[in-house]
Amino acid sequence: RSVGLGTLREIQISLLECKVCFELFNSQQRERRPQNLSCGHVLCLECVTALSHPVLRKLECPFCRQLCSADGTSHCQVLSDLQQLLLSRSPSSSTPRPPPLCRTKGGPSSSTGLRLRSVFGGWGTLVNPTGIAVLGPSGAVVVVHDGAKRVAVFSQQGRKLNSFGQRGKAVGDICYPVDVAVSPAGCVVVTDAGDKAVKVFTSRGSHVVTVRDSFQLPWGVDTNSGGHILVSDVQAGMLSLLKVDYGQGVVLERRTAVSDLRCPRAVACCRATGNTAVMEHLAEEHQHRRLKVFSQDFQLLHQVDGFSLSLQSSVRLNMSGVAFGGDGDVVLTDSDQGLVCSLGKLQSDPALMPLVGNHLVRPVGLVVLNDTFIVLDGGDHTVKIYSA
Repeated sequence: RSVGLGTLREIQISLLECKVCFELFNSQQRERRPQNLSCGHVLCLECVTALSHPVLRKLECPFCRQLCSADGTSHCQVLSDLQQLLLSRSPSSSTPRPPPLCRTKGGPSSSTGLRLRSVFGGWGTLVNPTGIAVLGPSGAVVVVHDGAKRVAVFSQQGRKLNSFGQRGKAVGDICYPVDVAVSPAGCVVVTDAGDKAVKVFTSRGSHVVTVRDSFQLPWGVDTNSGGHILVSDVQAGMLSLLKVDYGQGVVLERRTAVSDLRCPRAVACCRATGNTAVMEHLAEEHQHRRLKVFSQDFQLLHQVDGFSLSLQSSVRLNMSGVAFGGDGDVVLTDSDQGLVCSLGKLQSDPALMPLVGNHLVRPVGLVVLNDTFIVLDGGDHTVKIYSA
């Protein structure tokens, strides 16, 4: 029985690649052979060697943190057999290939030349991450997740610089973070669905101000070039604008920018144009999403939904996150296909252009810095950085 392309891609991502280096297992190459650790997890031989203490010959499993012996690993024959079986059904291919990324109205899209540059995080370092932002000129990556300290700050090389936001309900604590943004002045803004508040911190983690009693369920957040905070409220169906004096820790203004939205979640502000994008979830059971783009004074400029985009492509796009490129292009993540796509500036019919389609499992957040794409992957709890 033939195996569908979608099934092949799912097998490749879930089973046939090492979740440390994201290279495909290959029994014909010694360093890529899948190895069973004593805890039951599987890594390639090269990663087992790299993670092992050179003298003690022990390593901590990157997934469950159990201490394992490097000399006690064994070849995972099951995965080798599975790979051989798939290859025998696809003789023209050296590896099981994922389905084509997308097809625009002009035909197959071309490669953009974006390549995976670095990966960091992983289970334990990040626990079910949900939001990502970049901190000022340093380019430090800020992630909110379900760890004991809800906000984690990394260098783009993956070194952990700081963490704050203790789990709890005291002032300065965070219950259930959903999204994060960074103001032009370098303050970190977190939406907390646990106590229905928006919380602002300095980049070092000192609490600045908490805004509550104004939201039913705050979700997506971003800041514009003036430092104003834009927050989507899923239950209220609105987009709110907050003006904050970050130095004094006081809210100067809170008003409704857009009302009559349907389950608005992801929010992105374009620092270049002043436009704001909001992702609506129209029908969760059918994964029906609609993207609306508003002008600086919150007049509707464009809207497009996943169904109309699917008419132009070979896949049904499940929009999960949105960001703006430096020139105002709208960029989307697709959590089902493991894609990052561009819609251009939406001034005419949107042209779906795949940008990244390798090594992504379930992208949930995105930051675009010039020709660098920083993607938060909720599927394997990592941050992945792509560049030209």
